[in-house]
Amino acid sequence: MVFEESVTLAQPFDEALARVKESLAAEGFGVLTEVDMQETFDLRIGKDIDRFVILGACNPQLASRALDVEPQLGVLLPCNVVVRESSAGVCVEAMDPGVMITLAGRDELRPIVDDARKLIGDALDRLLPAAA
Repeated sequence: MVFEESVTLAQPFDEALARVKESLAAEGFGVLTEVDMQETFDLRIGKDIDRFVILGACNPQLASRALDVEPQLGVLLPCNVVVRESSAGVCVEAMDPGVMITLAGRDELRPIVDDARKLIGDALDRLLPAAA
């Protein structure tokens, strides 16, 4: 099962992280939380990992519509977007909103999920270089 969409960027981590935030904002998502897993692991368990940040992104209009259909979807909000270093570059991974329908089993969510999937896809596409 595919549960995320991803792109890999060839730029410094801090620049990529800033671009991800800008791209999400351009599609109506605010970043409500930012969790630095590298720092957390170092402080809590003394483990050293590559740069790894989890952004809690929320599009208030979509979230409101989804919660009107199924209030228990709040446990899946905000949408997590991961920005992490890898040997291939900086990976940006976003949860596929379709997971919500799978978990909730509510077909009424389909139009909301389709809108969310498009906006997240557009945000990720915005990060890629324009085709020549």
